[in-house]
Amino acid sequence: MKYIILIILFPVWVWSQQLSLVETWPLAADTFIGIDSYKDIYYIKDQVFYKKNNINTFNFKDFQLGEIYSVDIINPMTIAVYYQDFNTVVLLDNKLSEIERINFNNLSEFINSSQAMIAANNSLWFINMDSQQLELYNYRLKSKILVSQPINGEVLSIASNFNYCYVLTEAKIRAYNIYGSLLSEVNNEGFQKIVQLNGNLIALKDNDLYYIDKETQEITKIKSPEISIKDLQLTQDFLYIYNGNKISTFKLTLPK
Repeated sequence: MKYIILIILFPVWVWSQQLSLVETWPLAADTFIGIDSYKDIYYIKDQVFYKKNNINTFNFKDFQLGEIYSVDIINPMTIAVYYQDFNTVVLLDNKLSEIERINFNNLSEFINSSQAMIAANNSLWFINMDSQQLELYNYRLKSKILVSQPINGEVLSIASNFNYCYVLTEAKIRAYNIYGSLLSEVNNEGFQKIVQLNGNLIALKDNDLYYIDKETQEITKIKSPEISIKDLQLTQDFLYIYNGNKISTFKLTLPK
């Protein structure tokens, strides 16, 4: 009798102990944004955006713009606060004083935006909802540059730095550079949110964390802590997780 052996290949999901708890501290916030290189804490409470350190607490609010959709603190000297309902980005300085306001409704070429984050050269990454494309808007030159071809599916999350943007849709995670090149894409295995550091991604799926290597696109399951993950941020040295009551700081040992 002959037997047929069927081999099915799946992506590699490797269990490993890669997070070590450093410290925790309480935080009463609706949304934890992150911690910058100066160890200042950023968060949103009752639609007010806060920056807090051991000495000072700064805040910014504009209730007329509605709900704060996202905040980008990649450059602590120029922070982008995005109000999706009013299609507006407010740029703030390091004391959360307003520098500039960009209302996409009032531009000579109307932009129906979804998502907005800081890019290089006085520009913003944004998703154009009408064309479903990733674009750049230079708010000094008042001009925009097309970055991507139309993106199929709903955009669930984006993560970016000055020169690269990572777009999570229901089907794919795509990486683009500031020149419009599609660098890579991997299948979305049910991920709901991504954060990035130097192109390496941490993805969240049902309270579990996964590491996606930028070179190999290999997906590694991280041994996640037994806490609820509401918000998270990845920095050079640490992964910060907010559970709705406290921030937990973890030392992250990346796979080799």
